[in-house]
Amino acid sequence: MYSAADLSTEPTPVKPTPVIQTWNLGKVYRTGFWLNQKIKSLHNFSLTVYQGETFGLLGPNGAGKTTLLKTLLGIVRPTSGKAELLGHPIGDRRVKQRIGYLPENAYLYDYLTAWEFLEFTAGLFQIPGAKRKQKINQLLDLVGLAKSTARKKKLKQYSKGMLQRVGMAQALINDPEIVFLDEPMSGLDPMGRYRMREIILSLKQQGKTIFFNSHILADVEQICDRIAVLALGELICEGSLFQLLGDDHDYQVIVKGGDSQTLNPWIAHLTWDHNCWHGQLKGEPEKFLAHLREIDARLISIHLARPSLEEFFMQQLRERGIEFSR
Repeated sequence: MYSAADLSTEPTPVKPTPVIQTWNLGKVYRTGFWLNQKIKSLHNFSLTVYQGETFGLLGPNGAGKTTLLKTLLGIVRPTSGKAELLGHPIGDRRVKQRIGYLPENAYLYDYLTAWEFLEFTAGLFQIPGAKRKQKINQLLDLVGLAKSTARKKKLKQYSKGMLQRVGMAQALINDPEIVFLDEPMSGLDPMGRYRMREIILSLKQQGKTIFFNSHILADVEQICDRIAVLALGELICEGSLFQLLGDDHDYQVIVKGGDSQTLNPWIAHLTWDHNCWHGQLKGEPEKFLAHLREIDARLISIHLARPSLEEFFMQQLRERGIEFSR
């Protein structure tokens, strides 16, 4: 005898696997001559990032973003709370073999070429010689550095953008499951930002988990599955862009002419103000414009109903009086 559940053809939903988890994480720095002053960099920070996500952490300078990254990587020890990477406590050596890290201001050895530096990094991960050469070639292609240049030119002669690319290559040399990037777009020109964005998107297609900080909100909006806003060491909000900003297909319109009877089927929340109709478009913009021509009305303006990520970010800070405190 089979039950209805046995005969069901619907697949069981697969729960996403958490790969980064923090519980009430806190970090307090001591400063002053007698180390008797305390600066709270993180406070009760709880967050979960799932496998395959591209997660962006936003916040003003001094918000605690770099402290969080260094804590997750085991570079800084938390004052309170706990965190796990890939199911292991932070600082576990087995986990360090499975993660990659690009710091904001990476120090690369000036008198090595990119090839020599990547060979050195590969040696730290005990990558065999034959596989090492193949891997370095693949990474140099990925980050857009010519092999001849990588073999001959010293790193001290590289531009900021080229150094960022070499730094990204070293972060990927061990084929990590999680890639941590601290301000990867910092100091890059538009071409460098484009290249870095394309690299992150290619990692996303490979199923890597990417966790990064950035001040370039337009790039975050294009790349990330979810974001979080950190300010004064506290998590303000987190979620997908849809959850935080709303639908990216909703438009606000202003129309001159027509009446409520002819516009109601097309415009939600219809209101009359300053001799114009205002509201949210319900249909397709092209069909709506054709309808306006039929009723001899005119479109004054149309724009996305949801705010940009930059507008949302600034609003969150203003609501907490943060914009003038930093």
